Amino acid sequence: MDAHFTKDFFGFLTELEKNNNRDWFTKNKARYETAVQDPSVRFIRDVGTRLKASSPYLTADARPFGGSMMRIYRDVRFSKDKSPYRTTVGIHFSHKGTMGKAEHLPGLFLHLESGESGAYSGVWQPDAPTLKRIRDRIVDEPNIWKKVARGKLQLQGESLKRPPPGYRADHPFIQDLVRKDFVAHIGFRDAQVTGPDFLDTFLDAGKAMDPLNRFLADAIELPW
Repeated sequence: MDAHFTKDFFGFLTELEKNNNRDWFTKNKARYETAVQDPSVRFIRDVGTRLKASSPYLTADARPFGGSMMRIYRDVRFSKDKSPYRTTVGIHFSHKGTMGKAEHLPGLFLHLESGESGAYSGVWQPDAPTLKRIRDRIVDEPNIWKKVARGKLQLQGESLKRPPPGYRADHPFIQDLVRKDFVAHIGFRDAQVTGPDFLDTFLDAGKAMDPLNRFLADAIELPW
């Protein structure tokens, strides 16, 4: 299979970072569509045909606008940074569930940025009831959680400085019970992203992170 992303994919994003203004982007919009948008949409479509092997509840929406690909236009209304465009590409493969926004549900996310690309899974900043469900399942199913947390996954995110109310400070998994995010990450080199096997590489990363997603989905009573 031909590579989805070429060197010009990262090249365009790097140039955009140096020229983040409407005049430059307008002049280079056709290049953006060819080098960034079109291959991203094709990647989403091709992932979607194989995503059910991980979970039939993950979605791949290959529309260039309003789908799995984050829009390039930044919302600058409440930001000190008034740069109008994103200089990275984000792709959500979200759960079909309805318990809040997609980022608060188990799923897969692909971040593409030169030198910083990676796949992410899990739940980011869940609300208090969801967070309690996750913590309670860790307490109730310690052996299952041990397999998830002590595997090869690297969990990331924010944590409380003190144990949350109702949980023992000496619990063997207290370092996980204080977490506010339950997110795993697998990084990719630029050469991997622009290689012909990147679709398989990304899907393999999703499979490696599947135990975390499955545990979290079970905790908040979502099908997986």
